[in-house]
Amino acid sequence: MEFDRVQAIASLSFDKETIPEEFIIRPEKEQPATTTFHGAVPEIPTIDISDPNQENLARLVADASKEWGIFQVVNHGIPGDLIAKLQDVGKKFFELPQEEKEVYAKPHDSTSIEGYGSKLQNNPQENKSWVDHLFHRIWPPPSINHQFWPQNPPSYREVNEEYAKHMREVTDKLFTALSLGLGLEGHALKEGAGGEDIEYMLKINYYPPCPRPDLTLGVAAHTDLSALTILVPNEVPGLQIFKDGNWFEAKYIPNALIIHIGDQIEILSNGKYKAVLHRTTVAKDKARMSWPVFLEPPGELVVGPLPHLINKDNPPKFMAKKFKDYMYCKLNHLPQ
Repeated sequence: MEFDRVQAIASLSFDKETIPEEFIIRPEKEQPATTTFHGAVPEIPTIDISDPNQENLARLVADASKEWGIFQVVNHGIPGDLIAKLQDVGKKFFELPQEEKEVYAKPHDSTSIEGYGSKLQNNPQENKSWVDHLFHRIWPPPSINHQFWPQNPPSYREVNEEYAKHMREVTDKLFTALSLGLGLEGHALKEGAGGEDIEYMLKINYYPPCPRPDLTLGVAAHTDLSALTILVPNEVPGLQIFKDGNWFEAKYIPNALIIHIGDQIEILSNGKYKAVLHRTTVAKDKARMSWPVFLEPPGELVVGPLPHLINKDNPPKFMAKKFKDYMYCKLNHLPQ
């Protein structure tokens, strides 16, 4: 059986101290060694979401979402030992023999992104990214397909189910603060993104050690097509944010959650909140991993700017469309 998994390619590449040509970014001036900002780096806002002053919390979240499109949250209520377990079972999956991981591979004829794989966007002209991944939904129950949930390690399912429970509480707090920050009712943005039918898509990113991290990226620059993304990284740095014309590295804060404003919140807010442009670099001597949960509208839901935010002085900046159509266009590099 042939594999084009990056984990397998990485183990062969260290013998040669080089990487295959299809991973090397051209032109040279766009490579991460050249484009990463070196100097005093501005810090992404960090917000304590246990703040009982809802007005203050809404202001902090709104300011960060308008200026940065990303922030970190602390005191979020997800136990540190649960985050450690989530990371442990994910790491153990990627340490399994290749044949065992392939059991969960995304089927070739699948229209979903769920499953184990290495390539996401359909563009043969693009460089390959130095990453393998596993996608599966963790909420709501009708959307879950356990075919893509690893049975090994045995605690994988229990840990992910527990994580999903806590994730829903954090999500409600974030949606409420984001809505209040726009002067809307607290439920407005969550309802606009699908309410209780919002789908929680977990992705585990595995970025193997790379002999030439100066030449390639784990994930190329993009905004997330989700409404929100709630991410847990491991301790290996690599998430970079584009702001004020520079690529800045995100500071690692143990047990913090990194919140990305995604395309659907930018659309619902009619551009008041900004989807964050970000990318991932890789490391030479360590595997980087991350666990984003993408909060996505149901495929048939039509998402457009909220009516309360539109008037003659603020016309709609985005066309309303079904989320499944938005996703198809984005993954296939078609105009929206």
